[in-house]
Amino acid sequence: MLEKIISTVNIRRLFSLAGLMLLVVLVRSAGVQAQSITQGYGSDASIQRATIVSLKLDEPNKVEPTTLENQEKLQGVVVSPNDAPFTLSTDEEKVFVATTGRFEAFVSNENGAVQPGDFVAISRVSGIGMKAGDLQPYIIGKAVTGFDGSQGVLSKTVIQEQDTDREIAIGRVQVDVGVGGNPLLKPTKANLPGFLEQLAESIAQKPVSPTRIYMGMGIFFATALIAGTMLYSGVRSGIISIGRNPLSKKSIRKSILQVILTSLIILLTGIFAVYLLLRL
Repeated sequence: MLEKIISTVNIRRLFSLAGLMLLVVLVRSAGVQAQSITQGYGSDASIQRATIVSLKLDEPNKVEPTTLENQEKLQGVVVSPNDAPFTLSTDEEKVFVATTGRFEAFVSNENGAVQPGDFVAISRVSGIGMKAGDLQPYIIGKAVTGFDGSQGVLSKTVIQEQDTDREIAIGRVQVDVGVGGNPLLKPTKANLPGFLEQLAESIAQKPVSPTRIYMGMGIFFATALIAGTMLYSGVRSGIISIGRNPLSKKSIRKSILQVILTSLIILLTGIFAVYLLLRL
């Protein structure tokens, strides 16, 4: 009797363990599928699979190879339509981009050999990644396989480095794609007041380079100076004119009102220009 009870308990344990293992497999499988969804985009030119791409500035439904100039719009890696279980696209969207999941990406040895576990940032070659250092603001993900520039070379190109030409190799590595900020990035805003940095990032909803912040400050102060000078001169001359010729008070007041409106438009235009500079 005791042996029968023990046998029954063991069988129940085996079934419970098998069910638990099946549940884990299903959950992990579902997680992989949920992450491996590609989005279709348009493109003005043919883009190869494994190219790192960014959204176009004026056409967010299109992508283009990522450069140092458009890396703020970094979107993901171009993949084949069959590389993921789910693909969202229309008939006009022929470029498929993965923003998460494990896919191949072009890399170079511009910043040294790419080792498994290295973060992959944008290189100076359009659409090509490289080993991330502490100066690159964005990463495409983390390398799963490596590339040292001697094996698996697909092509070579030349870049300029300190007035000299340097040849670099290009290959492909597996990357756990996950676009984001570079964890290795060193702070470069030490000379920027904290409240100014917070204000700029709250407007832009993203990290903003000190250059853009200082340019925005310059535009704001320039337009404020122009508007203030115009307002002061117009009001002052209007008051003087009224004192000299009281009979023309009505027309002078109208001129002062026009000066005030013009100054306000100039100031608002400057504020809008600063907003666009920080947001784009």
